[in-house]
Amino acid sequence: MATTDDDLPPSAPGDSIDTPFDSALSERYLVYALSTITARSLPDLRDGLKPVHRRLLWAMRAMRLDPSQGYKKSARVVGDVIGKFHPHGDTAVYDAMVRLAQDFSLRYPLVDGQGNFGNIDGDNAAAYRYTEARLTRVAIDLMQGLDEGTVDFRPTYNGEDEEPEIMPGLFPNLLANGASGIAVGMATNIPPHNAAEVIDAALLLIDNPRAELAELLAHVKGPDFPTGGIIVDSAETIAHAYQTGRGGFRVRARFSTGKDADGRWEESGIEKQAGGTWQLVISEIPYGVAKGKLIEQIAQLIADKKLPILEDVRDESAEDIRIVLVPKSRNVDPEILKESLFRLTELESRFALNLNVLDATRTPKVMGLHQLLTEWLQHQIVVLVRRAKHRIGKIDDRLELVGGYLIAFLNLDRIIEIIRTEDEPKPVMMAEFQLTDRQAEAILNMRLRSLRKLEEMELKREQADLTAEREELVKLVESPARQRTRLKRDLAALRAVYGPDTALGARRTTLSEAAPARDIPLDAMIEKEPVTVILSKRGWIRAQRGHVAEGQWGDFKFKEGDELAFAAHAQTTDKLLVAASDGRFYTIGADKLPGGRGFGEPLRLIVDIDPDAHIVALIPAQADGRLLLASTSGHGFVVQMGDVIAETRKGRNVVNLKPKAQLAVVRPIGAGDDSIAVVGENRKLVVFPIAEVPVMGRGQGVMLQRYRDGGLSDATTFVFAEGLSWTMGGDSGRTRTETDVAPWRVARGAAGRMPPTGFPRNNRFA
Repeated sequence: MATTDDDLPPSAPGDSIDTPFDSALSERYLVYALSTITARSLPDLRDGLKPVHRRLLWAMRAMRLDPSQGYKKSARVVGDVIGKFHPHGDTAVYDAMVRLAQDFSLRYPLVDGQGNFGNIDGDNAAAYRYTEARLTRVAIDLMQGLDEGTVDFRPTYNGEDEEPEIMPGLFPNLLANGASGIAVGMATNIPPHNAAEVIDAALLLIDNPRAELAELLAHVKGPDFPTGGIIVDSAETIAHAYQTGRGGFRVRARFSTGKDADGRWEESGIEKQAGGTWQLVISEIPYGVAKGKLIEQIAQLIADKKLPILEDVRDESAEDIRIVLVPKSRNVDPEILKESLFRLTELESRFALNLNVLDATRTPKVMGLHQLLTEWLQHQIVVLVRRAKHRIGKIDDRLELVGGYLIAFLNLDRIIEIIRTEDEPKPVMMAEFQLTDRQAEAILNMRLRSLRKLEEMELKREQADLTAEREELVKLVESPARQRTRLKRDLAALRAVYGPDTALGARRTTLSEAAPARDIPLDAMIEKEPVTVILSKRGWIRAQRGHVAEGQWGDFKFKEGDELAFAAHAQTTDKLLVAASDGRFYTIGADKLPGGRGFGEPLRLIVDIDPDAHIVALIPAQADGRLLLASTSGHGFVVQMGDVIAETRKGRNVVNLKPKAQLAVVRPIGAGDDSIAVVGENRKLVVFPIAEVPVMGRGQGVMLQRYRDGGLSDATTFVFAEGLSWTMGGDSGRTRTETDVAPWRVARGAAGRMPPTGFPRNNRFA
């Protein structure tokens, strides 16, 4: 019935839209979303293909591009696909075809390409007018049975031809080659697997449909990427991913110099060089990582000095990957270099698992490994039964003709007579010998040479063979047990082709559980070398290689009018603590200091020290070290070295000072020291246990010594039983020790008494 204007919803004047916008939009977007999910982005569980891939293989099969035939231009394939089956852009179709031919993208390539089909460096393929292609053996196995009634066909988009809805072959393409895609509201990401392992798991499920996941994972150990690499996840992580259908795998590059005679990888990747030097060799990279991009990533780290223990990276790849990493020196720890690269580059990447596929009803589902293999086996049983029924139909057709031929041989003279005497021999023959129309037509089309006796014997033999084959096929169709047995036999034959002892079937990715990539401390990135840090009174700092003996410190050169203020032995991996008189502490990396050939550079260019403050101490930090801090007001406390390390140029305020007071003493505390000695500007000395001084992270501290005039001059720690030592004056460098310091031992905060005879006039212990 025609629609009238009265049937339409009311609309505003000038409004030509008959449907509410939100309803129209939602309906059309739903159609688009469903099309994206089912016809573009998600693979079919049964053959692991998306429509574009399926149509590519179908078109190439129609062009007879078998592995035994020659190649044909890719442009011809793309033209056939977009002209007959896939009405989309040629670029999209060719890109899909290129991926099917890349042995670094697909574990088992479906297209055999000739020409430039791209490379693992990330370079694109040549234009389709230059490249050629044909099918691989894997593609033939995947399409096996297309002519045997195993799957349904549907009309192409223009109705001129037909195409298969799925591929019926036994090859487990979904798991073997994996898939990835993004649809509307959902996505899929399936890694490649080893076909032989998948077949083994399928055989287990045929025998025991209720097998536990752990039993399946005894066969399917994990993904098997075409580029190799190492999966470093735990068995629990892998099992959870396959249980739920969601998860991920950490894939690392392989450091190796090659394989031994037994095919085992050399695992260290260390290649010895002349003079005791060495270099690391990368032989495999993670799946999906472009080699060119990876090398650029490493080179950028070197240029930005984010990986100072690495000197150079070279690409020496030919047919096989060979990336050479040259360390800064032979003293670099290879394991730290590897861990740093795993953390900073794509030498370790994560492949997400999302087993989201279309099932037999074209419904998207996220499946675990058990369900996925179970439904795939159910599909293969369906294919097996349909093939058997199709064959039974073909046998029945042939038996009908053979039966007619045998009737003709038994009544040959009468058949010839009918043909010679009757104007319409066909109906006469059908009536006299109870022949069907097809039988009569076949007899009439027989050649005279077929009338020999030998031909009759061959027909009887063929009839017997076909009858026996039909009986077996009928038993197969009617017996699920026979179907399982036949499927096991077919899978075993397929496994022999893709077994682990074949070049294509050998596992490439190994599994080796490793700890998560850890954060490497910055000092591990620095080559450890001894240095002598020199700070002048005018604040110029430098580091001279090696530990210069204290007796030679007077040989250091300075600018005119300048002289040595502090010197310390350190390693390039050390942090240097610089204490200023205003109570702030600053931290400098020993590796960041200028070399010792010149005069160095001003310390105030490295850290922001207050112009009115002066340097009190320069000390290499120790992880478990402690410092005694004391101000001129007589207050002090003990602090852990780790608590005063500053992260910025502005330093860290550690000591809170009274007005007009300054930080006067910063002394490392010896491991066995149990006492503190404090001397004031008034030349009074006190000794008390170190336990009376609190350990603080920041503050003013407690009163160490009380003064009526002046303030604190110096303080030190020592072992009470060994006595108090101080450096004698002059250039002798001798040290004197007072073994009996009991007369000066008082409570903390006392005024004290005069020091022993011979104590330096400058009131300092060193």
